[in-house]
Amino acid sequence: MATSARARAVKLDSIAAGAVDLARDAALETAGVLGVGEYLGNQAEAERVVSHHFACPHPGYRGWHWSVTVTRASRARTATVDEVVLLPGSDALLAEHWVPWVERVQPGDVGPGMLMPAPDTDPRLEPGYTGGEDAADADPAEAAIIRSVVSGLGLGRERVLSVEGRDEAAERWLTGDGGPDNPLSKQAPATCVTCGFFVRLRGQLGREFGVCANAYSPSDSRVVTIDHGCGAHSSVPEPERAKELPAPVWDTIAWDETGGLFD
Repeated sequence: MATSARARAVKLDSIAAGAVDLARDAALETAGVLGVGEYLGNQAEAERVVSHHFACPHPGYRGWHWSVTVTRASRARTATVDEVVLLPGSDALLAEHWVPWVERVQPGDVGPGMLMPAPDTDPRLEPGYTGGEDAADADPAEAAIIRSVVSGLGLGRERVLSVEGRDEAAERWLTGDGGPDNPLSKQAPATCVTCGFFVRLRGQLGREFGVCANAYSPSDSRVVTIDHGCGAHSSVPEPERAKELPAPVWDTIAWDETGGLFD
């Protein structure tokens, strides 16, 4: 199979490869207080284009190196500097991956004294007068009247859970520790929906979720699915008490009649 020119190895230009001093001077000019260390070698980038590498001795840039790219014009007898960059190596000390501010706060990060405002455009919430998850009740006319009165009096919650917020919470709870896909549920004698300690949520979320009220359960006070389960189910029977031993076939402790055993 013929090999294309792009796939063939680039020939190292001798003049560009020999411009080590030129590359070092360019690196020193750019490095400043970071300094330039030992020469690490070169690499052909393209025809008459070579990159020279120098170690960076600064302790704050462990594993980094200077890369100075030089090139030579066609038929020229000297090389010129294209660019000088500081590049990380395989064992370089790198900064943490940048995380935008809006993504830095994770579930569970809010502690005592901390405030985390919900944005006005938070898709998980909607104005309270819409009724939230109760907006689709069977009697919309009555619900509309109630919402109107509540809005006029300034009562009720200003914002309520939106459909998107409800679905997001449901997905999170289903895949969490209180869901059905974990060893605790798979080894349970029965599901939460049949447990006396299961307290259903209100609204549409109550169709699939509730709260565990068993102090001895690992899911106590947590949201659980109806098909979650644990070994503290209310229907788990107590161990059978030891049955009374039957009367001995022959009583060798007490003897009411006179005489010995063989008299």
